[in-house]
Amino acid sequence: MVVARLARELRAAAGRQWSTTPGRLRFMGTGCALLGAGLLILLVVAATGASGTWDAIEHRNAPRTVAATELDLALNDLDAQTANILLSSGDSGTGKGRLDRSYTEARGRYTSAQETISRSLRTLGAASEGDKGTEDAVVALTDEFAHYQEFVGRALENDGHPGGKDAARADYRSATDLLAHVMLPGAGRLVDANDTVYQADYRAAHSDVNIQLAAEIVLGGLLVAALVWLQIQLARRFGRVLNPGLLAATLCALVAVASGAQLLTTTSHQLTVARHDSFDSVVALSRSKALGYDLNADESRYLLDPDHRTEYATGFLEKSRRLYGVAGDDVDAYGTQLEVTWAAYRNDSTDKKFTGEYRRELDNLTFPGEREAAEKTVDAFVVYQRDDREFRGLVARNKIREATEFCVGWAPDTSNAHFGAWMQALDEVTAINSRHHARAIASGRTALADLAPTAGAGLVLMVGLVACGLRPRLAEYR
Repeated sequence: MVVARLARELRAAAGRQWSTTPGRLRFMGTGCALLGAGLLILLVVAATGASGTWDAIEHRNAPRTVAATELDLALNDLDAQTANILLSSGDSGTGKGRLDRSYTEARGRYTSAQETISRSLRTLGAASEGDKGTEDAVVALTDEFAHYQEFVGRALENDGHPGGKDAARADYRSATDLLAHVMLPGAGRLVDANDTVYQADYRAAHSDVNIQLAAEIVLGGLLVAALVWLQIQLARRFGRVLNPGLLAATLCALVAVASGAQLLTTTSHQLTVARHDSFDSVVALSRSKALGYDLNADESRYLLDPDHRTEYATGFLEKSRRLYGVAGDDVDAYGTQLEVTWAAYRNDSTDKKFTGEYRRELDNLTFPGEREAAEKTVDAFVVYQRDDREFRGLVARNKIREATEFCVGWAPDTSNAHFGAWMQALDEVTAINSRHHARAIASGRTALADLAPTAGAGLVLMVGLVACGLRPRLAEYR
């Protein structure tokens, strides 16, 4: 009863206010101020959320995912360089027949890969605090990496003893099995887990921004409409065409609404560029680079461990198909289909009779220069695959020394030189996408810094100008 009576009294008071001109003016002025305050609160919430989102992308989500992809790549590289060390070291204990440049290069790259793995594990460990699943995965990988290095250490030690090559092969095989069956799947899960977190955060932030944009347009439209209506009421009641204060307030409101809409539109667009247009490609290309190092390692393993050549040849073919998927029951048939389908694509870029990581990249070309760089990468992949068939032909003819020099040497027109050209081309595509990822973050932050203060200042001025515009008219009724 009390509530009902209070409601009746409020309605009656509002009716009395509305029945007088000063009351209507105060009511409409208060309504404009409340709409402006609501819009200001909305923009403050949106700007705060956008700032937090850009911080999370730049300092947590992207670095964690990149660290996981670098770990995956470095593990493959480490194993490839171990095989190359054992291949190029010459006779056990004597060093006779050593390929000096290949041996030195492999040693240097092995050390670099070790450092990258250690750094990535530290980065992932620090970033995963509070996430027990990721913490446990990092701890497990750290332990497995130590175990892997024990096998490799024994392999390299045995390789330095006379007659130790067979023992070195056995230890290296144990290391490779640990890598293939335990460590690489674990590293892949870390990539997926961190990338999934980034994707989930992106979806939530993008959804929030789009909702805020719709709300901003509605509130902004109501505010401008209320100011125009108030201007019309003053013109009718007081016989003046325009109220200067309200005209200035309306202009401030239009600037604020336009700035707020531009801020939210830019944020939504740059989020899409940062995540889907650029970072999706960064992750896919990083994975394909890790596969490339694994492919290269399979060739070295094929030479180093004759008893398991069928296994390594099969692995090479399967990984090749993951990069560029076409039919072919063996490397020769695969190579033929690769060259035929790629030539068809080069003649007509809509003719994509292949699948795999490179198909995904060619379906997601967004930035200037990206198509040329992506096609250059596949061109280099075709050359590398051609080298692989030549390499296997040398092995089949029992030209092991020539095959080894062609596989792990660094002379021009060798497989290793062409592998380096392939990886360099792949790095160029990745760099294009990485640059645009960084630019999207910078553009989002710039929009936030420039447009949020403009919108906020416009709304505050609008409220003050409404009060200034109404005060002389209300004074006439005192």
